[in-house]
Amino acid sequence: MSGIIGKKIGMTSIYDASGKNIPCTVIEAGPCVVTQVKTKDIDGYEAIQLAYEEQKEKHTTKALKGHFAKAGTTPKKVVAEFTRFETGHTKQFGDQITVDIFIEGEFIDVVGASKGKGFQGVVKMHHFAGVGQSTHGQHNRLRAPGSIGASSWPSRVFKGIRMAGHMGRNRVKMINLQVLKIYPEKNVIVVKGSVPGPNGSYVIVERWS
Repeated sequence: MSGIIGKKIGMTSIYDASGKNIPCTVIEAGPCVVTQVKTKDIDGYEAIQLAYEEQKEKHTTKALKGHFAKAGTTPKKVVAEFTRFETGHTKQFGDQITVDIFIEGEFIDVVGASKGKGFQGVVKMHHFAGVGQSTHGQHNRLRAPGSIGASSWPSRVFKGIRMAGHMGRNRVKMINLQVLKIYPEKNVIVVKGSVPGPNGSYVIVERWS
């Protein structure tokens, strides 16, 4: 198996053998349950579907209840597919995937959603300087975007103009992060560097390719 679903716990730092302080991220990885095994004959492609973290039945649809029951597991919150895995795998419904699939020292990719910032203006979003300065009669213009196009022609705003809008909550993939520590008894993996998203957000951890 090449990957697992996890949750970002937070950041910390550890010391290496030379005494250097290394910033790192703690991720609770699994245990995950195999809820579906897709094949080329039936689904058109090969993939393994994993589910992670318990969810109350009242918050689960009937369709998903039946889907999880078929795999012999309780309802889960997060479901993800993995298309990269070893040839000739023997994963079946209900199998558990734990952090043991990784080894210390190897490199992995971590996919998550960046922190959401809500609706933001052009100064925070695009690092604009604002219009003019606070003197010479300027009023309420310090953080304004300024002109966004011509008048009579083209009589519209060109696509791609940097303006205010929704900021953050984008899919971000951090590649080539080294696994520093693994704690199988706690389902915890410690990786070097930062991981996208706030504490408590869900991430997908995959072996580096």
